[in-house]
Amino acid sequence: MAKPLGRSPGAPRGRERTPPAAKLSKLAEGQVEDVLATCARVLRPLLRLALRKGVKHPQLDAVLRNLLIEEARRAWLEQGIEANVSQLSVTTGLNRKAVTLIVRDAVEQLPHSEMSAPAKTLTLWLRICTDEPSRRKLPIVSAGGEPSFESVAHEATRGNVHHRAVLDELQRLGMVTEHEGSVALNVDGFVPAQDDQSMLAFLGDNARDHLLAAVSNTIGGQPPFLERSVFAKGISTADCERIHQLTRTRWNALHHELTHELSKAFAKAPKSAEARMRVGIYAYFEDAGSTVSTPDAGPQEPGTTKGRPPP
Repeated sequence: MAKPLGRSPGAPRGRERTPPAAKLSKLAEGQVEDVLATCARVLRPLLRLALRKGVKHPQLDAVLRNLLIEEARRAWLEQGIEANVSQLSVTTGLNRKAVTLIVRDAVEQLPHSEMSAPAKTLTLWLRICTDEPSRRKLPIVSAGGEPSFESVAHEATRGNVHHRAVLDELQRLGMVTEHEGSVALNVDGFVPAQDDQSMLAFLGDNARDHLLAAVSNTIGGQPPFLERSVFAKGISTADCERIHQLTRTRWNALHHELTHELSKAFAKAPKSAEARMRVGIYAYFEDAGSTVSTPDAGPQEPGTTKGRPPP
């Protein structure tokens, strides 16, 4: 008979301590292959990125092991239990030695895009420009109370980052141009294409939150998040591009409205507020006849996703 798991420090006596993985396996014994197929479909574009950047199997394996441990700890914490090595080993399928080597404070390599002072400043500046196009060029500082880059950066960062540091970073990214005491916008959105690390950070954050919404809806999270799409296969690439541009145009208007609402919420929130929100939209198209086909690319008629409907 297998030895029962020991009680974790701080866990109440008599409380059920069934490993999260065991609970899930009871509920989803017939779904393992479907879940693995979903993981493969989601991972495919990330592996394309990894191979393009020279990442090898041992590095990916290390990432997967670390993430398994982190998510297993999260699952146990949701039961009010700080998992020990044995519990993490049972939940993940990794041996105790491997778990012991992995359990340590994780080091985050990428910046968090939502915490970027340059991104906040540029977003607020663009919102101001939507209402007043002449504000695409601002004095760096202003003594008369008129809008300036300094005032915009101060409002966007709540004064936590000096405006000069923000300006220097935006110049490095090629998003603004400084000239004789003023600064002008060069872009219509914060897309740091000249900074590989920042672009990877946005990729990670945007894809993560999209998937978190979809996963939450799939496992029955309440209330359900908005996570919908429309799709079609068997149309021309010219029509794909036309619809792509239509989507961009519609998004620009919605982007302005959402930025305004998020800015108002940020301004009135107490400094102790920690909730975060990300609203996004995406579009992707390719000519399936001129690309390498993948096993998960089956025929699709025009339609919409059949996931849980938005609230």
